[in-house]
Amino acid sequence: MSAKDVLIVKYATDLKEKCGINPDMELLTKVTIGCGPSIYNPDSSIIAGTLQSEIVTVKKNFLIKKLGLPDGPALKAGIDTVLEQYGKSNKNKYRAVVYYLLTLHFQRESAYN
Repeated sequence: MSAKDVLIVKYATDLKEKCGINPDMELLTKVTIGCGPSIYNPDSSIIAGTLQSEIVTVKKNFLIKKLGLPDGPALKAGIDTVLEQYGKSNKNKYRAVVYYLLTLHFQRESAYN
């Protein structure tokens, strides 16, 4: 099993155990691949949900650029909802899991077709 495959299994486990979601493995794989090499770096693979700069990065680089969503208050509200769903007290919020949850939240699965 490749390092990427190991991480995808880890992300799927997080979705099941922490979010109560049985993930679509095909979509999770596409989201993970879309994260690029950041998934292998311990610092960039995690989202610091309490840092405003991290929230801005997720909003600009993922929601607006990747998913093609228009800027507005709904984006911040969506991020807050997903971070709450993942668990505010959970220190290790994996970027791929957050992006997967945001993709579902905004119903933008088509961005990965």
